[in-house]
Amino acid sequence: MALSIGIRPLVIGMTVVAFATSMPEMMVSLAAVFKNSSDLAAGNVIGSNIANIGLILGATALLAPMAVSRGTLFREIPIMLVASLAVFVMALDGQLDRLDGFILIVGLITFLGYCYYSSRKSLVYAEEPSVDEEQTPQNGRNFLLILIGIAGLGIGAELMVRSAVFIARHLGVSDLIIGVTVVALGTSLPEFAASTVSAWKGEPDLSVGNVIGSNIFNLFFVLGFCSLVRPITIESGVLKYELPLMLFFSLALWPLVQRRLRLGRTEGGILLLCYLAFITYYLL
Repeated sequence: MALSIGIRPLVIGMTVVAFATSMPEMMVSLAAVFKNSSDLAAGNVIGSNIANIGLILGATALLAPMAVSRGTLFREIPIMLVASLAVFVMALDGQLDRLDGFILIVGLITFLGYCYYSSRKSLVYAEEPSVDEEQTPQNGRNFLLILIGIAGLGIGAELMVRSAVFIARHLGVSDLIIGVTVVALGTSLPEFAASTVSAWKGEPDLSVGNVIGSNIFNLFFVLGFCSLVRPITIESGVLKYELPLMLFFSLALWPLVQRRLRLGRTEGGILLLCYLAFITYYLL
């Protein structure tokens, strides 16, 4: 649908694809909030953002090294860093309340405004010769598939939260650890699929944009909306370990990209090893 109205790949990745692939995080965290499991709601978002950078970008770069534009390095990545830092600062008082949620939603609207401005300022994707009207899919059919997909995500999110909470309590494992690892990995699978396929098809902007946009949506949209519905309690351990780790992965991306304006196999390997170390620490 986005391609048919002339939006370039990076903007598609940061908005349409990122929104779609962030829906599992939204559904899972929202279901967790209604079940009074703040640890699962927060852990899912934090763990998903870590997985998006460490696992998904790492594995994708190993599969197909990606060039990264200077605009992404100096604009989109810093926006993700600001969003991550904003959530960390808001959580210092031990919760994300409705005021914090409102501020995060304002941040989301501002980000979408930036994406709109960026898409208008740059050359639109529809002007490229590789896209023509005959290749444009029918929007009615796509819209129906979107609705069916969202409904499926809602059902899957409910089943995932119910099962994760049951397993955590049965094994004596905290909801936070389950959210940061198992649930976060599960809800990151759409980003993994979108990024790897995009890189494989030679669309690095879409691949990188999907991860950056998804992380921004997770922070602004998922945590913002969920804390508007019901304040999310942030445990002291999250402030000491999980949130700083999320900031570390976000910050690490900048120097890795800045060196050569690309994510090659070396950089991908570093990100993947850091993620494997993170998962091993939590599961052992």
